[in-house]
Amino acid sequence: MASMDDLPISVMGSNFKRNSLVDEPVTDEEGSDSPESRVGISHVRSGSTTPRNRQASPTHSPRLGPSRLGSFDQSSGDVHHASSFSGFKLFGFSSNESLHKLKVDRRVKKRAGIVWYQRTRFKGILILILLVGMFFLVNWVMLLRLQEQDDIIEEHHDNQANSNPELPGNVSSPKISVQGKRKAGRRKWPKGNYGRLLALAAHALAEGENKPEPKDLWQEPLLASSAWKPCADQRNWESSERNNGYIMVTANGGMNQQRVAVCNAVVLARLLNSTLVVPRFMYSSVWKDVSQFSDIYQEEHFINYMTPDIHIVKELPDNLRSLDLEAIGSVVTDADVVKEAKPSFYLKNILPIINKNKVVHFLGFGNRLAFDPLSFELQRLRCRCNFHALRFVPKIQETGALLLQRLRQQESYPGPLDKHLVGPFAKSTMNGNKARSPKGSRYLSLHLRFEIDMVAHSLCEFGGGEEERKELEAYRAIHFPALSLLQKTTKLPSPAELRSEGLCPLTPEEAVLMLAALGFKRKTKIFVAGSQIYGGSSRLTALTSLYPNLVTKEKLLSTSELQPFMNFSSQLAALDYIGCTAANAFAMTDSGSQLSSLVSGYRIYYGGGRMPTIRPNKRRLASIFSKNNTIEWRIFEIRVRKAVRQTKHVFTRPKGRSVYRYPRCKECMCWTGT
Repeated sequence: MASMDDLPISVMGSNFKRNSLVDEPVTDEEGSDSPESRVGISHVRSGSTTPRNRQASPTHSPRLGPSRLGSFDQSSGDVHHASSFSGFKLFGFSSNESLHKLKVDRRVKKRAGIVWYQRTRFKGILILILLVGMFFLVNWVMLLRLQEQDDIIEEHHDNQANSNPELPGNVSSPKISVQGKRKAGRRKWPKGNYGRLLALAAHALAEGENKPEPKDLWQEPLLASSAWKPCADQRNWESSERNNGYIMVTANGGMNQQRVAVCNAVVLARLLNSTLVVPRFMYSSVWKDVSQFSDIYQEEHFINYMTPDIHIVKELPDNLRSLDLEAIGSVVTDADVVKEAKPSFYLKNILPIINKNKVVHFLGFGNRLAFDPLSFELQRLRCRCNFHALRFVPKIQETGALLLQRLRQQESYPGPLDKHLVGPFAKSTMNGNKARSPKGSRYLSLHLRFEIDMVAHSLCEFGGGEEERKELEAYRAIHFPALSLLQKTTKLPSPAELRSEGLCPLTPEEAVLMLAALGFKRKTKIFVAGSQIYGGSSRLTALTSLYPNLVTKEKLLSTSELQPFMNFSSQLAALDYIGCTAANAFAMTDSGSQLSSLVSGYRIYYGGGRMPTIRPNKRRLASIFSKNNTIEWRIFEIRVRKAVRQTKHVFTRPKGRSVYRYPRCKECMCWTGT
């Protein structure tokens, strides 16, 4: 019998092809040869005389047949030995081949993975670049569409390219005609910063004629606001019998500043146990009005109503009237009293003067008494004076009632505040028809605090260029010399900084954009107070074009009806006060305005939660208006409504704030909720 090592290669090949015992190497789960096969291979190789390189040569590698049933050549010798030999050789050679092929496969797969990763990364980067490019392309197309607005406005790009817009007074008046569902026609808008937004507003108003207005536009949060009831007329003290002396007050400013000064003087008289002389009003070079207390307010009602609280006389006694008050040191100017001084200041510095000279004269008295800290009864006295003791004279009440009747389109029913504003004249317009049609007669009042004094004092710029700056500087030099000097000697915030902080009054263009964004329809009747607008009537073109039902007291009242009030700006301001306070909704443009503060407070006190007031957050609006060249109208609407809606929350008076503006406090009103 031939040895296994001496068998010819042909026999070995035949055995590999037809081996019936094993058709593949035994491997573990990882794909490598098992330890048992490695032991078998080592044993066979150690007894072999065949050269090592021949055993490993690929040309002599065995090839497995497709069948598991194998047979040997009959002439090859002992079948048992051949079978054993072929089994060992099979395990050895087949295992080496699989290991080699596995390594090759791993290298190929690794290279393929690297190529795939590189290709995938390249494709991802390419897709990302394409997406970014598409994003900028879409934004560019949207900006072009927003800037052109060819279907709404003519020659719009020329208006935007104008770097030196004309003065408001030189702007031609645009007119927009809208009938039914027809879109706004092509019109030339005023040159300035808001031509594009005004065109978008006109388009939105034309399309929204048949759309419902926002539900909360003419409403307050009723449940929360109606729980507060007026109660400042309730007294919990007796009139003081002690009299240290007399207090004289000469109030400065316009009608609204003077009203605040009167109520502050009432509180001082009680604080210092003194008799108040009916206040007098200082002539102002700005207002140019010689009106006195009795020309605006019912003097007898004021004296009688306040008698349980303080003593009030019309004149000083003869023995004091002849004194030179300045010579004896009894004159106190507004420069001698810090703004919003505390009660302790008056007890320490003013009471000794009264005790010594029996009289003190506050000259130029205004907002010179702090709101906090102040005792409960003194704060309530303040509210009692403002909301109950000060009534307009019959001349103003009668004309005010006529103004309200025409504002309501001849509807004869009185409004909820009429009896407090116009007294008995609220009933004289009743003609027996008490049918109420609130939607047909309701109106919005708008206080445009854009007179030249406010514009000049704000130190802001309003699109008038160099000519506007020179004009306002000249006005400041005459009427506000201290401010003019401060501007020259101190580095003040720039106009852009003031505007970004919300310290500039809203322009007529900004005001009308706010109203349009809030959802007031084009047919809304708007009563505008403060009609002496800086820039003249042409500055109102944006308002009148978008809201043709805009009226002023000068439009509603004839020349003969206004004649008794001509050259009396405070009395004319009283008519504006009545028109604004009685409105179904009131919109202010400057929260620092005294008229806006007094009107909004009066509406809270007597309104019963049904007299909404729009108080814009000018700082947020400034941020919105700064994007006027790119912002979409729908986004503009959403942001404006959000900025205004946040000011409609019902809250109690913040500490240190005015009770005239925020009367929801325990001193002025009583909480009846649960």
